[in-house]
Amino acid sequence: MNQILLKAQTLIEALPYIQKFNNKKVVVKYGGSAMLDESLQLNVIKDVALLKLVGMQPIIVHGGGKEITKWLGLLGHESRFVEGLRVTDEQTMEVAEMVLGKVNKNLVQMVEKLGVKAVGISGKDGSTLKVEKRTVNGQDIGFVGNIKEVNADLINTLIDNNFVPVIAPIGLDDNYQNYNINADDAACAVATAIGAEKLVFLTDIEGVYADPQDKSSLISVLTLDKADELLDSGFIGGGMLPKLKNCVDAVKNGVNRVHILDGRIEHCLLLEFFTNKGIGTAIIDKKSMFENETIEK
Repeated sequence: MNQILLKAQTLIEALPYIQKFNNKKVVVKYGGSAMLDESLQLNVIKDVALLKLVGMQPIIVHGGGKEITKWLGLLGHESRFVEGLRVTDEQTMEVAEMVLGKVNKNLVQMVEKLGVKAVGISGKDGSTLKVEKRTVNGQDIGFVGNIKEVNADLINTLIDNNFVPVIAPIGLDDNYQNYNINADDAACAVATAIGAEKLVFLTDIEGVYADPQDKSSLISVLTLDKADELLDSGFIGGGMLPKLKNCVDAVKNGVNRVHILDGRIEHCLLLEFFTNKGIGTAIIDKKSMFENETIEK
């Protein structure tokens, strides 16, 4: 009986969050280890399906970098990176599009298997992601795109017709040339364009630390002011630096809040969305905090 009552209490705790986010758009950037472990992969998709079934409007933007690296290795093609961006020549571009297309349709299949309608697209479809060539400190890194415009018509059409859009980060420039896009950048651009209530990054770390060497310094909530201070402090480095910059930009451009979650934790999306404390780090504009919401959430 105690276990049954505990389950009931969990549902009651989730109720205000289900009400709050009903019919709100939520972008989930799916990547990291949660894409490679079959059990974690299924749990993430179950979470997304549940978000949809309780009345939210989830959109998945996925990566596939580790799979791309694997297939390039099988072809004897070395992967090179400049400041975290994959150098993308013609062969790499072909492999990237092939692998991302496979990942995309596998995710669609998993969502559909749970009784939720999904459609997989890339940024090429409907000219959703329009890009220009990206360089790093003047260095040519090949077919890597910088998003200059998001046409959200196709995404909104899918949402309006009760589908979960699943988006692969491939875009076109003005000459209709294919470009590989950093998936974090794509997720931020999509979330901003559709006016998402939440943007969630699934990563391989617990969140943002005040001191990366001190695991007890995890920050539950970061306001924009504090996030800017952290970025200027020099303590944030590695892959977290561009990710946190993306989070800050998304909030400044109208996304209500951005979450960095450890995708290795089972049902991390549900724990963040439907519990009072939540997990990971939330980046918010202090002015946009819900009226009755505590700083812990």
